[in-house]
Formats: sequence, structure tokens, C-alpha cells
Amino acid sequence: MSFPEEYMLPCLNKKIFGIDCFGCGSQRALGLLFQGEFGAAFKMYPAIYPLILLTIFIIFNLFIKFRHDEKLKIALFILSISVIIISYIIKLIN
Repeated sequence: MSFPEEYMLPCLNKKIFGIDCFGCGSQRALGLLFQGEFGAAFKMYPAIYPLILLTIFIIFNLFIKFRHDEKLKIALFILSISVIIISYIIKLIN
């Protein structure tokens, strides 16, 4: 176990039921991003980039409002959820 993984929260769903949850891999992917391993972060948790984009947009939108910001927020949310669900199904199949 590497240094950052010592401090990560365990997945209770995986411990109790033995299967990954929709968020499994997100902590490790974020750790990989901080280490500059962008490709490995995507392989670990493909939804990391849409979620980061959504988070940045929401924070940006707190301070600066513009036309159609709600539509863009909804589109980013749908994209993030879609990537999470599709990657989860692919993970379960493989």
C-alpha cells in the first residue's frame, strides 16, 4: 500500500457486499491526478474529469452568473452521471 492510500476511506459497499459502488476508484483517481498521472486517473475512474469540470463550473457560477448557466449545469450533471453509470456497467461486465 502506498503512502496516500493509507489515508483513504474504505468502500463500505465493497466490504459488506463484495461489489464495487458507483464511486469506487474516485479517491485513488484523485490521488493519481495530484501525482500527475492523468491517464491512470482516467483508467481508474473515468468520471473524474466530468466531475471536476462540473465542480469547477458550479464554483465559478457562484460568483459569476450568465445566461443559460442552468442549462449548462444540467448538461454537465447529465454527462457526469452518464459516465459514472456507463463505466460502472463496463466494470461489472469485465
